Amino acid sequence: MATRKPPRRRAVPEGTAPEPVDDSLAALRDAAAGCKRCPLWKPATQVVFGEGPARARILVVGEQPGDAEDLEGRPFVGPSGRQFDRALEELGIERSRLYVTNAVKHFKFERRGKVRLHKSPNPSEQRACRLWLEGELARVRPRIVVCLGAIAARNVFGTTFRLMRQRGTWQPLPGGRAGFATPHPSAVLRQRDTTSREAAYRGFVGDLALLLEPPEEAL
Repeated sequence: MATRKPPRRRAVPEGTAPEPVDDSLAALRDAAAGCKRCPLWKPATQVVFGEGPARARILVVGEQPGDAEDLEGRPFVGPSGRQFDRALEELGIERSRLYVTNAVKHFKFERRGKVRLHKSPNPSEQRACRLWLEGELARVRPRIVVCLGAIAARNVFGTTFRLMRQRGTWQPLPGGRAGFATPHPSAVLRQRDTTSREAAYRGFVGDLALLLEPPEEAL
């Protein structure tokens, strides 16, 4: 797929963001493209907003875009995205039926020569971006929310959520929704040897398999 051309940034003051012109998902996307609520917009190429059906039953939340996502303007298209796609294919789940997004919409990084290395967004950056995730949840209205990684899980389930203790277990959400969390697919890639990577991947697939047997309230 062709690289998405970065949208023209609106002239808005730093520390603010444009208001959506209406309640549609498209208007929310357009407003997010001009967001300056935190400093992450300055070095990033563009906002990486969510994509998928506007009324998807399942919404997947990652942590933040990576280098490939920042350049292409689409979520989960880099190495982590390929791990995610591999797991979905193994489970027989079509990604095109999911709405996929991130808790933070700009890529935070530090340069090491020509390489841009991922840095985790801090709590204030996450708070600044939360209105976009909340807007997506309100407009898509999914029945199931899947969180990939601790940052995503804390933004959805609250700051007391502990990923490694509570991963792979259904959690109730407001409005009759349900959700669960699993480590980000980048955790698979960070394993040091083949055996560890395969074990991490199998755990990731095992957690995502919950989507095949959702709780009654999420049907």
